Amino acid sequence: MQLEQAGAVFIDKDGTLVEDVPYNVDPAKLSFTPHAVDGLRLLAAHGWRLVVVTNQPGIALGRFDLNALHRLRDALVERLAAQGVELLDFLACPHAPRAAMPCDCRKPAPGLLQQAAQRHGLDLAASWMVGDILDDVEAGARAGCRTVLLDVGNETLWRHSHWREPTLMAPDLLAAARRIVAARPRRRHLPSREAAASP
Repeated sequence: MQLEQAGAVFIDKDGTLVEDVPYNVDPAKLSFTPHAVDGLRLLAAHGWRLVVVTNQPGIALGRFDLNALHRLRDALVERLAAQGVELLDFLACPHAPRAAMPCDCRKPAPGLLQQAAQRHGLDLAASWMVGDILDDVEAGARAGCRTVLLDVGNETLWRHSHWREPTLMAPDLLAAARRIVAARPRRRHLPSREAAASP
């Protein structure tokens, strides 16, 4: 018997979960955005799996190495665990913007979300992506998720397309969590009895 896939909430790191300190890999400078931990607690209490997905071009640009990012990840995981929040995963794109060989994991591409779905058996159609810029929204939409844009002033370009229209907007991660919890699940298309009975 095939197990039912679970939904997740994918969360951008810089500017959404933690304050955006450019190219930071120092755990001492890691601080959560207002109400972020409360938002994650609420999501976890309602059974959502939590996955951080983040662009980290500082690796490709030589600002820090992968080991430094892993130390920061470990510090983030530990601090959340101390607050009673468990992360399912933390996935990062190490590539630079406008690289000679474009990747499929740098948001707004959906690769990080798809990797997490494959790794953990997540149902992307039942999942959400939360971020502070429209590249996060587009990544979520292209992966098949519903999306929340945190309206905190970090989006400056406002390049619009149908991929970049958030399902919801919220002032912070706690408000986003409340709206996700309150939202109805997406309806799944079920075949009619006639179609199910046909050979």
